[in-house]
Amino acid sequence: MNVPHGWQRLQGTLARELTIRGHGLHTGRWVNVRIVPAMQDAAGHGIVFRRLHAGRVIGELSVDPALRRGQPLCTMLQTPEGVGVRTIEHLLASLLVCEIDHATVELDAEEVPILDGSARPWIDAIRACGRVPLPRAKRFIRVLRPMTVTDGVGKSLRRMSIEPAARYEMRVRNDLKGFGALTWDGVVTPSSFALEIAPSRSYGRVKWAIPAIAAGFARGLPILRGARPSCTAAIVGNRVLGGLRFDDEFVRHRVLDLVGDLAMAGAPLLGRVTAERPSHEMNFRLLSALLADRGAWEWAEFAETDAA
Repeated sequence: MNVPHGWQRLQGTLARELTIRGHGLHTGRWVNVRIVPAMQDAAGHGIVFRRLHAGRVIGELSVDPALRRGQPLCTMLQTPEGVGVRTIEHLLASLLVCEIDHATVELDAEEVPILDGSARPWIDAIRACGRVPLPRAKRFIRVLRPMTVTDGVGKSLRRMSIEPAARYEMRVRNDLKGFGALTWDGVVTPSSFALEIAPSRSYGRVKWAIPAIAAGFARGLPILRGARPSCTAAIVGNRVLGGLRFDDEFVRHRVLDLVGDLAMAGAPLLGRVTAERPSHEMNFRLLSALLADRGAWEWAEFAETDAA
């Protein structure tokens, strides 16, 4: 069997260190990020977040669904000791599709920077660093049987399913008052993600953001404190300040978040995901249901002699 079209045959890491600086969408705090390549013999390393404070390591978190903690409007990992890293979904999606399977992400604050609200700056930065193949076959998670999770009823229904497929496929539908129902249906590959999905930005209505920020302060939770038009598609009425990058940018960003959340599995999927009004919570529920059923998936590798 051949490697799925568009993907590399071998695992990889960065060719050199990546450094970037920006502020967090929710905390509003500035953060310095350094992504360090893995060693050639780093079997089983995966993606690891390393939290620093005053130059000292205060915690390390492997990308493991067991460390996921529910938070408003983002995905977060947290150790049992309370050391966390939040808003990881855009970076995880970018590392996955750039095929950086092993690396250490160091940051000196809790939240990964939002940059311009999309994954495009991450894709550009990772590509600028380059990729080095590692002497191990690329791994995929092959879905073996269908699985569905739901939440709500009627107009509030959220439904997500996954079923076997030879490629990483998605069909995502989302609706937003004033913009109608939007659907993205396609195959996720490194090139398709970079062109069609990565530029789409986080979005939200300004009239919702202001009370959410106030409620977050009242509850001691960092919510949207760093939100501004430079890093979100800010909706006022039925228009977006500065315009849209795609006519269906909102649903494409749902795809971006979904790819990032499912990247916590540790490898690209070979399966078709169908999502109706997905959310971070629903994405995690689908991932958890799949991984909990060991008969519903298997690791897939492709022989060295196979052609891409």
